[in-house]
Amino acid sequence: MDFEHSERSKAVTAQVRRFVEQRVVPNHQTYRDQLVGGADWTRWKVPPIIEELKQEAKDLGLWNLFLPDEKYGCGLDNRDYAPIAEVTGQSFIAPEVFNCSAPDTGNAEVLVQYGSEEQKQQWLEPLLAGEIRSGFAMTEPAVASSDATNMRATCEVVGDEVVLNGQKWWTSGAGDPRCAFYIFMGVTDAQADRHQRHSMVLVPADAPGLEVLRMLPVLGHYDDPHGHGELLFDNVRLPKRAIIAGAGRGFEIAQGRLGPGRIHHCMRAIGAAERALRRLCERAVHRIAFGKPLANLGGNRDIIANSRMAIDQARLLTLKAAWALDTMGTFGALTDISAIKVIAPNVLQSVTDAAMQIHGGEGMSDPELNWLLVMGRALRLADGPDEVHRGMVARLELKKYR
Repeated sequence: MDFEHSERSKAVTAQVRRFVEQRVVPNHQTYRDQLVGGADWTRWKVPPIIEELKQEAKDLGLWNLFLPDEKYGCGLDNRDYAPIAEVTGQSFIAPEVFNCSAPDTGNAEVLVQYGSEEQKQQWLEPLLAGEIRSGFAMTEPAVASSDATNMRATCEVVGDEVVLNGQKWWTSGAGDPRCAFYIFMGVTDAQADRHQRHSMVLVPADAPGLEVLRMLPVLGHYDDPHGHGELLFDNVRLPKRAIIAGAGRGFEIAQGRLGPGRIHHCMRAIGAAERALRRLCERAVHRIAFGKPLANLGGNRDIIANSRMAIDQARLLTLKAAWALDTMGTFGALTDISAIKVIAPNVLQSVTDAAMQIHGGEGMSDPELNWLLVMGRALRLADGPDEVHRGMVARLELKKYR
């Protein structure tokens, strides 16, 4: 295994780090001040500072860094993108600033790999230009959606049309006024092989019959102005050409999409954990209690040491998974992808919890620590819960002994 990053990756990482430190982080408060959010998602507005920063990053060529396809992205593979994503993970707006935020990254990867020329022109090009945003509608409220065979939403082919019906939720990006389309996953043929029942369909956000019912809070946070929506698809009729790659290929596309997407989440989680550890250590050094710095009280040194070791272990496994994905593809990297998808969010949650604890009452109301904790906890469910990924690791391990 070769974890060494290319010279180009090192140069881009250094550029991204400078931009995040000099332009993005200093504008965190500006972003919050400009944000019009809250429970009434119909009033959500995009803070002007985000578009300003996006244009600056684009002018510097720090754009679409996640795409290894040189025609559409900057040509960095997953291993080379890892340190860049880690840097962006230290800021809650940095991924969007570089046009590298979910769910747009996964949707772009789907369109690059599976989209028709017409679909690429209509949706991929403006998405990669940062002119629009998107959503991914897969999870359903009535069933355990980690098992795709439970899916009830349908996308039936009727003549020259595809007709969508069903309810989806946790559709990230649904509250963003720039969200122009969704990728919808549903059952086309319930009698087909379990891996050939589903299709993915491109749905314009203003399609007749599509209604955004509400935004779902995550531990009290609405993640505005993007949000996570509950959507109703009521007899949404679209041209058959809206199906991506043809009917019955939804499961195949999902596997291809979720592999890199899970890795990207983990890369950013490592950066977020580093930010949490920095906050923990700064507090431990400068806060005095009972005549001593907090670092010298109780088991705080053990907590700091364990956090340092856990983050470094998670980073190495993330790099191993990225290397496996680059060299063997999604199916050759299943164990590593599932393993790091369990470990990285748990490390982030644990380190952030320790950082909040050492901040005492202040930690409960600290916006950054709150965001980091919500991110870590939510990622333990997003793209498959811990239990599903542990099950995958165990199944592949046991397969060696049959």
